[in-house]
Amino acid sequence: MELQILDVLQTIHNQALDTIMCAITRLGDAGIIWILLCVVLLILPKTRKTGVVLMAALLVDLVVCNGILKPLVHRIRPFDVKTGIELLINRPTDYSFPSGHTAASFASVMALYLAGEKKLWIPTLVLAVLIAFSRLYLYVHYPTDVLGGMIIGIAAGAIGYWLVKKVQELKNI
Repeated sequence: MELQILDVLQTIHNQALDTIMCAITRLGDAGIIWILLCVVLLILPKTRKTGVVLMAALLVDLVVCNGILKPLVHRIRPFDVKTGIELLINRPTDYSFPSGHTAASFASVMALYLAGEKKLWIPTLVLAVLIAFSRLYLYVHYPTDVLGGMIIGIAAGAIGYWLVKKVQELKNI
């Protein structure tokens, strides 16, 4: 059924959308957009605490997704199952579950939300949804990879926030 969903998405492909989806997915490559945002937040004194929360969330996400789940689950990517698909991006070489692009995106959204960044979390949510959709559109993840990435990302964001809060409480003892 998941391949059928991906196949339906193949029917909406056109040159403009292909270009847009490739660009959107590149923003999530290696978490670059979220790392850059983290650096900016860390540099600015007013947002430094938020930057620390975002950094913690991204580190939790990295350990859980890339360090634990991808090697443990070993899920083959959809383009390796349905080999006739022409990829529009470079072929990912790691495993499919969970979607790391999606997890990092939603970890960032949750971290920003919990840190109280009202002006940032809503636009980042829009970007996170677009990045998640791009992974399906580009046939590099199954829908459950993206759903799993969303759940893991939200949890990583919450854990990152909680860890920073606990460290701050220990410093105040």
